[in-house]
Amino acid sequence: MKVVAVIPARMESSRFPGKPMALIHGMPMIGHCYFRVSFCNHLDDVYVATCDSEIAEYIESIGGKAIMTADTHERASDRAAEAMLKIEQLTKEKIDILVMVQGDEPMDTPEMISDALAPMLIDHSIQVTNLVAPIESIEEFEDPNTVKVVIGPDRNAIYFSREPIPSRKKGVDDVPMQKQVCVIPFRRDYLLEFNAMPEMPLEKIESVDMLRVLESGGKVRMVEARHPSIGVDTPQHLKKVESLMTMDSLMPRYCKHSLRGDS
Repeated sequence: MKVVAVIPARMESSRFPGKPMALIHGMPMIGHCYFRVSFCNHLDDVYVATCDSEIAEYIESIGGKAIMTADTHERASDRAAEAMLKIEQLTKEKIDILVMVQGDEPMDTPEMISDALAPMLIDHSIQVTNLVAPIESIEEFEDPNTVKVVIGPDRNAIYFSREPIPSRKKGVDDVPMQKQVCVIPFRRDYLLEFNAMPEMPLEKIESVDMLRVLESGGKVRMVEARHPSIGVDTPQHLKKVESLMTMDSLMPRYCKHSLRGDS
């Protein structure tokens, strides 16, 4: 079985333009993502998928692999699907599982990739999985940059939203507050089927592409993330992540070799 990770990244962002190249401890964020994903033993290869030459050139400068994609994609999953087909053309090998890892979650660990893959390696009926983590504060629960998820007893997602769900307005303080962590493995054919579907109404409203799966009658198996991870959507998030990564145990394995132009 061939398992490949693709990290979609682009410089254009309405909330934080240029964020893939924003520095965290002297290294562009996308570099942290690339190295940390590459440490996962369950992956056969890792690529960064981008429409920006600046990102591609940086990844290649640190010994990584980049795939250029169209600049018209609105969803990371669309970019990942295009990259997958280009990788197959390049390598002449069919990919069985494509792990999409967002390029703005630099605290992801190799174990998180393995955990997201685990259900699919056991149960071949599962077409897509997604990591989930607890939300630690009301502030994060109410932040529209954080994608919240409600999960059923079968561990499949019921709904994703940028609004705080489930509601606390009835005076219930101990509602399960959980967020999407964007480590998302797809089976190859399902990713292509997913990519061929039109955007769904709720997907557009919430700006969450996993809703396309739910609206089309599919299931997303949610998997607990064993390590905390914070997505970087604003400069404030970047500062918080940099502070949290000060004592990070993975960084010494790669930062000393690959600081941006400073090594």
